[in-house]
Amino acid sequence: MQEPPDAANLLATARAVLLERILPALPPGQQLDARMVARAIEIAARLIADSATPQAPPGFAAAIRAGLHDADEAALAMLRADARARLAVSNPRALRE
Repeated sequence: MQEPPDAANLLATARAVLLERILPALPPGQQLDARMVARAIEIAARLIADSATPQAPPGFAAAIRAGLHDADEAALAMLRADARARLAVSNPRALRE
């Protein structure tokens, strides 16, 4: 019995087909649209891969606004990790700079 493909593999395959087979056959005026779709597929794949990232507890943002975590190194570390995780999805090149 064959195992069903996971979402990341399906998205990677769809993106590869789009870029390698469909894009070259499109007229130049439509190639930008296809590249935007390929980029969206890439971002969606990273979102799926990153879906296990821990989330802040309820009320955390309100507690920060109230100044309850001003000297909290653990809260700062969690916020930095969250920012890195978001960058890894939206703009991974920014993490390499």
